[in-house]
Amino acid sequence: MKIQTRQCDENDLADWIELRLQLWPGDHVEEFLDEAGDILAQPQRYGAWLARDEQGRALGLAEASVRRDYVNGTEGSPVLFLEGIHVRHDARRQGVARALVHTVQAWGSARGCVDFASDAALDNTASHALHRALGFVETERVVYFRKPLHD
Repeated sequence: MKIQTRQCDENDLADWIELRLQLWPGDHVEEFLDEAGDILAQPQRYGAWLARDEQGRALGLAEASVRRDYVNGTEGSPVLFLEGIHVRHDARRQGVARALVHTVQAWGSARGCVDFASDAALDNTASHALHRALGFVETERVVYFRKPLHD
């Protein structure tokens, strides 16, 4: 299968939102549309990419940002951060995620990023395996805590 990746624009919103809803399920369409608008409005800081097959079918999505604040496990700034990646179930294990990450990495390099970081929930072992397969190295494990200030 030939995979083509390109940065999302307004014409990609339907496929972009559909894949986002697969990655982050729930009734978030309006919120996602607002976030997509923010991503498109700040192309030096945020990016989103779709991978498509020869017929133009959207196979996968990656979103990334350039972070200038501290990012766990990194040693410099700015840092390219993989905010999310998703490949349709029927397109997995065909190089889609690898093609997306390669494209995102080139985008971050062009913006002067010194590291490429990402995260995954502790129990998301499938994501851990994907990250390792894509060349990421685990740097640390963290448990976040919260205490409300008011009842």
